[in-house]
Amino acid sequence: MKVLLVEDSKAVAEVVFDYFEGAKFEEAEFDDAEYDLDYAPTGSLGFQLAQDNRYDCIILDIMLPGMDGISVCKELRALGNDTPIIMLTARDTNQDMLTGLKTGADDYIVKPFDLELLEARIQAVIRRTKGSGFKTTLTVGDLAMDLSSHQVTRSGQNIKLNPSNFKVLKLLMEKHPVVATREEIEHLLWPDEQPDQDILRKHIYQLRSKLDKPFKTERLKTVPKIGYKLEE
Repeated sequence: MKVLLVEDSKAVAEVVFDYFEGAKFEEAEFDDAEYDLDYAPTGSLGFQLAQDNRYDCIILDIMLPGMDGISVCKELRALGNDTPIIMLTARDTNQDMLTGLKTGADDYIVKPFDLELLEARIQAVIRRTKGSGFKTTLTVGDLAMDLSSHQVTRSGQNIKLNPSNFKVLKLLMEKHPVVATREEIEHLLWPDEQPDQDILRKHIYQLRSKLDKPFKTERLKTVPKIGYKLEE
């Protein structure tokens, strides 16, 4: 597993490197791969490394000299980089956590952190995304999404989606079989300001009409009071 650590504290970096040296990701689909860590002490270098290399996960400190972690995350997502990102924050505040998640982070952990917990979080985001940051296609049953061409098909039949519906479906496919909460989808569509009305229901209706209506089997399921998920 190739991991990028972006952290300005060399002391923290050394502790993390010592812990993961020789450790393995014990998942059958990853062949017990050892962790291979790269290190960047600044946000700008971390941003460059993330562009130039393929990583299974990025551990990104929020407080960095020059280009901060929030900016790095935001710019990577704007460029279409879907590599799982775990934010490190020195302050246990909801604002830091929400800001990180809204700009595209997959998870966060508060300093000082337990190394076993950090490893568990890394494994969780990698399992959840299944390396989708490096894939050119996502599949759930007979449903397929080409991330480069933005083409969606079901049973070989093309499905035309508007940009918002495409974003929602991509999130649902990445999280499959886990539920995508209403809050996650709303933050994805409206990261800066939540709408006053329940516009999300309209988007889900549009997506369902494209995804399920022409077919015999429903893929998009509503999980009452929680969110939505895809079923094979």
